[in-house]
Amino acid sequence: MKKITLLLFFAASFIAAQNITLVGDVSSMTHEQLVGVNIIVKGTTTGVATDIDGKFKLEVDKLPITLVFSSIGYKKKTVLVDNVKYIKIVLEGDVYSSEDVMVVGSRFRPRTAITSPVPIDNIKVADLEATAQTSFDKMMHYTVPSFNSTQQTISDATAHFDPADLRGLGPSRTLVLINGKRKNASSLVFINDTPGKGDVGVDMNSIPVSAIKRVEVLRDGASAQYGSDAIAGVINIILDDQTETTRINTFSSITSEGDGFQLGANINTGFKIGDLGFFNLSSGYVNQEETNRAGSPGKDVLFGVPASDPWIKANPDLGMTVGLPNMTTANIYYNTAIEVGELSEIYSYGGLVYRQGLSYALYRAPYWVPDPYNLLHKEGTAYEGFQPTFETDIFDNEFTAGFRSQKNGWKYDLSYTFGSNKVDYLIGNTLNPALGAASPTEFNAGGYRFNNNIINFDISKLLFDRLFLSLGSEFRIENFIAVEGEEASYIGGGAQSFPGLQPQNAVDAKRTNIGVYVDLGYDITNNLFVGGAARYEEYSDFGSNVTYKINARIKTSDNKYSLRGSMSTGFRAPSLHQIYLSNIQTLVSGGTVSNQGTFNNNSPVLRKLGVEQLKEENAVNITFGAAARPIDNLFVSVDVYQISVDDRIVYSSSIASSDTTTTVWKILKENDITSLKFFINAANTKTQGIDLVANYGYNRWAFNFAATIAKHEIDGKIKTPDVLEKDGVDIFDRKEQSRLLTARPNTKIIFGTSYDLNPFKVGLSATYFGEVTWQHANNGLNGVDVGNGPLPIDDAAYDQTFAAKIIFDLNLRYAINENISFSFMINNLLDTYPDVIDTKGDFVTDLGGRFKYPWEVNQFGFNGRVFLATLNFTL
Repeated sequence: MKKITLLLFFAASFIAAQNITLVGDVSSMTHEQLVGVNIIVKGTTTGVATDIDGKFKLEVDKLPITLVFSSIGYKKKTVLVDNVKYIKIVLEGDVYSSEDVMVVGSRFRPRTAITSPVPIDNIKVADLEATAQTSFDKMMHYTVPSFNSTQQTISDATAHFDPADLRGLGPSRTLVLINGKRKNASSLVFINDTPGKGDVGVDMNSIPVSAIKRVEVLRDGASAQYGSDAIAGVINIILDDQTETTRINTFSSITSEGDGFQLGANINTGFKIGDLGFFNLSSGYVNQEETNRAGSPGKDVLFGVPASDPWIKANPDLGMTVGLPNMTTANIYYNTAIEVGELSEIYSYGGLVYRQGLSYALYRAPYWVPDPYNLLHKEGTAYEGFQPTFETDIFDNEFTAGFRSQKNGWKYDLSYTFGSNKVDYLIGNTLNPALGAASPTEFNAGGYRFNNNIINFDISKLLFDRLFLSLGSEFRIENFIAVEGEEASYIGGGAQSFPGLQPQNAVDAKRTNIGVYVDLGYDITNNLFVGGAARYEEYSDFGSNVTYKINARIKTSDNKYSLRGSMSTGFRAPSLHQIYLSNIQTLVSGGTVSNQGTFNNNSPVLRKLGVEQLKEENAVNITFGAAARPIDNLFVSVDVYQISVDDRIVYSSSIASSDTTTTVWKILKENDITSLKFFINAANTKTQGIDLVANYGYNRWAFNFAATIAKHEIDGKIKTPDVLEKDGVDIFDRKEQSRLLTARPNTKIIFGTSYDLNPFKVGLSATYFGEVTWQHANNGLNGVDVGNGPLPIDDAAYDQTFAAKIIFDLNLRYAINENISFSFMINNLLDTYPDVIDTKGDFVTDLGGRFKYPWEVNQFGFNGRVFLATLNFTL
């Protein structure tokens, strides 16, 4: 018996000493076999990774054991294994909810801020909502230092769109994606005296916050991956896909001045489509009232009217309304996907956004525009002048549908996208003097439309376990339309404040574009990655372009530290708007109120002036950086960059001439205008900067820090056509140059902290907006007496630098229970305003005192302190 027992003991010991082989596979909830999933024996360093087929084999010395399965973009899973049966694991996707995982900038497996070879910000919607702002673009303005968007005023339709950009490079050089697909551009080209002048961008106000789950901001050039416009970077908006709750958010705000009242609500809900998919729906409504921060000069030097004038005494602000426009917005968006086979799904998303806006033009004082036929005042009453209104109807819609699947290791995605944006103008409370008593008092002034149809096809595969290959193509049809206004709006000089679009301004222009790309990524080792991409684009109207990108990243094996760098070429095609736009504007030019003509790029007039047809901008982008997560809950990154843009398209200065021998004078005379403008490839620019990001959490505390410091310069001389140079014309003067160089803060720093007491949470943030500088254009005023003594010869004597400011925001939140919460927020806690305009004797700077605060350059607007309250329900 002892011998048998001893034999059994040695046999058991021998069996225990033998390795046990465990085999299995790992897939996603959509039945995709997952490559590179880490499988670790809990509490040890023993582990393997799944192969190209998602399978694994692991040797262990005993059972039972606990295995931990983890992969970037999926929720970690822990499994107890107590036998040698085949192990089949399904991981739940976490790509759209992880705080670390990003998909933009990589067509392969998702990456984190540490493992990505390029800098990417990953912004949760909760971070946006904590800014005490209510629109997407303003939320981003107070969250991402390199992003800028401020409210414009007295700038026609620009005041209803607000130019937005990355890294101060203008709206045209930022590509916006929704769920990885290109978002259509706005129908409006910015031609007023604001930041972003001459550019075309995406209508950022047409993206409802209630539909967003998170936002990725790629701070690197990506034209080789995504095509035109991705010079400054890419903003990828991930739509919400939650199906568990219905969220209702109501909010109201008002300034400390008692104006700008805002009231709104939005809802987001979702449901599962059986076990096969989801459907998410969001909708919102908000009504915003105007603000007014006009100057109060007490006299009108623009028209030489003294303070003793009775109307001036009664209206020291010259009747002006300068501030936020009145705006009503309604939206609805959806996002859905459903399985149609074991490895396939169809998906779709889209939405409609409608905005109705009303803002104001310069007040027409009684000594400026008479009303002899009592059109705008009652007969027998004193005539007080009139305030023209600029009203818009803006409609933006987006629709995408696609099919994605995989076969034999190849993943493919075929999609169609339609996007459009349109704006119609109504000019109210005004008249057309040329029509006399027959003049209407409101005018349909025309409008603009832009739409695109896009087909994308992308395929990708992992080769040899480490080489990622992606190929694809994009076919795009674009259409820009300018709609003429009613005849009364433009005939005989047109309606006061905004002459309507004339028949010769109407256009219906189309073009096609096809692009093909190849994108490669190779994990040389587990810690060293290199990648490259190349793209060929062919446009039907101006030709072709080839771009490329190379990048690399090396990290430590514990994923705590990484170095990264990239170098790429980029391009931006001239927009159809910039090629075909033409109009007449009423503005202050040369010290007087006048009509200015914008000629489209195909006009014979521009050929006479030596202006060539527009061509693409070309860019070179270099980025180098480091990222670290040295301890739990601390992330730090720093990236330096340089972006050079050649042949940048600009909107020219206001060009005029009193010399009757010049070509310019003859053209102005022939077209009955006082000045002209046009789009031209005129400048080479260089932008250098550094971005810093740090986040830390400790117990109930959370801290975040982000900063950007940049410098912009014009590289070389402005490219002036020979005819205009001979005429002595400055086609891009100092004032216009300042829009490229100093209209946005070159330094912007955001610091925030929050403390969660549960159910009470308090947050405080401080945003440092660096100085901005407005440069004087000259406009022929040097040495001229404008009522305050002659102006000095030095143009720079009239420049003004508006000092840096810090805006503090307070956020108080209380959760009444798990379903109801209340927030009270104060934006601009200390009621900080920009510096007041110092005219230094030049009335053009502030339009004779009508403007108190800067509008041609802008840091954070001038509404002052704003109180915001929200009430949130979760059902």
